[in-house]
Amino acid sequence: MSEITEILHRVAAGDQQAVEQLTPLVYQQLRKIAQNQLSEGNDARQWDATELVHEAYMRLIGSVPISWHDRAHFFATAAQAMRRVLIDHARRMKSLKRGGQAAQIDITLDRLSMLSSDIDLIALDEALHKLGELNQRQAKLVELRFFGGLSESEAASLLSVSRRTVAGDWAMARAWLFRELNADGDRDADS
Repeated sequence: MSEITEILHRVAAGDQQAVEQLTPLVYQQLRKIAQNQLSEGNDARQWDATELVHEAYMRLIGSVPISWHDRAHFFATAAQAMRRVLIDHARRMKSLKRGGQAAQIDITLDRLSMLSSDIDLIALDEALHKLGELNQRQAKLVELRFFGGLSESEAASLLSVSRRTVAGDWAMARAWLFRELNADGDRDADS
């Protein structure tokens, strides 16, 4: 068992010293995940990586203890927590606009395949929920690659599937999201 996994088990058991030991061991990887999510051109430009890491970390370590399986489970959950922070923020900002809707931004397969964040985070979150109802693994893969910045190999390892399966799922998920997000934009234009 790795040192991080051992400490995560102690954190889940409520050991406060373990929380203090965990922070320096995971901080740089959490910043890398945050920087991937804050790449230029998205709704989250107001955040910096440090703020995003701190907010997500508080959600991860905060109120309800989570039973971590291993270090990969922790980082996947951290990516999801960062996604939630950004989406919650985007929703708050959208609600502040008087009757305005977040601009629908066209998304291309190339943008999503390069893990660009130049899209409406709320629309992407809603599309991911729909994708999750159809194919949970593909939705999780998008979360790991797009929000977590994981490579195909890293995602394959975390999902316990082959890299070839991940490549196929990634292509299918990108195509589905492209169609779904553009269909939403087409419906808005027709209104």
